Amino acid sequence: MDITLLIKSIAALIGAFAILIILYFYLSHTKKFAKKIQNIPEEQPDLSTLLEVIKDKKSTTQELKEAVDLILKYYWKIPKKLGMRVNPKFEIYSELLLRICQHPNTNKDIILKLDKELERFNPQYKLELDDSLTKGLNTRAI
Repeated sequence: MDITLLIKSIAALIGAFAILIILYFYLSHTKKFAKKIQNIPEEQPDLSTLLEVIKDKKSTTQELKEAVDLILKYYWKIPKKLGMRVNPKFEIYSELLLRICQHPNTNKDIILKLDKELERFNPQYKLELDDSLTKGLNTRAI
């Protein structure tokens, strides 16, 4: 065998090996960077800001769905009842159900999701949530 062919083959193998090592370190670095980005904590939105989105009659169906999802993610727990009386903070959730029912861009999926999830997480407020939902649906323009 020719010695130059042997040297060229070894040089090509070394070059390919070097490229593989560079790719390995580059890809492992990007994975670490992606993990750092994912570890940034998501900022919790304010409940009043989410209510403003729902109160805004120009909000789209997608914006309403996102607002409801965030409410259910961060504000799903209604404070406990004060004996037989509802907690004063329940009025926020009652208004939320009324507003979401009256919104022109809402649909049944958004309303049902909000109602079912709030009832599931807060069974002691089932009757009050049903009353708020009924009032909201009754005031909805046909």
